[in-house]
Amino acid sequence: MKIFIKNMVCNRCISAVEDIFNKAGAAPRSVILGEAETASEISPEKMRIIEKELVATGFERIMDSAYQLVEKIKNLIIMKISGLDISEDFLLSEFLSSKLHKDYSSLSKTFSQNENITLEQFFILQKIEKVKELLLYNEFTLTEIAGKLGYKSVQHLSTQFRNSTGFTPTEFKKLKDHHRKPLDNL
Repeated sequence: MKIFIKNMVCNRCISAVEDIFNKAGAAPRSVILGEAETASEISPEKMRIIEKELVATGFERIMDSAYQLVEKIKNLIIMKISGLDISEDFLLSEFLSSKLHKDYSSLSKTFSQNENITLEQFFILQKIEKVKELLLYNEFTLTEIAGKLGYKSVQHLSTQFRNSTGFTPTEFKKLKDHHRKPLDNL
């Protein structure tokens, strides 16, 4: 049985969901971002317990197929960005179409209707949050960050960063409050 779950964005989320299922006595066969799979059906009573715990932990069970698709899209984008291996010629449309085996225009339409933001805008916001994180860690230069996130130049990254945050990357690093947003709030 597959259960689709909203707001899973990292490995800690996977662990938290595994714990919720295990505590409810419905050990999952597998848990990945956005979904948990069990070997057998879950009783309605156990499902109510799981759903209650999911909500208490900041997650939510997704019943609607459009929302399930949106969560899959979000998770694919988040994982792609977290891998820091986006090439300059990366095309979001080709990536999502190949991963989900659906036409990009229908993916884009479903996403926009459910999230009130375009797929491209979401992708940019996610990349900007990753840039913020990498700037704070101070492990990479701005040139290296631009290369890892598929920007054609540091100027392109800086322009997009400023448009999104109101600050240049350098100004952002100097701030005391860094205005980072949780990924599930984007």
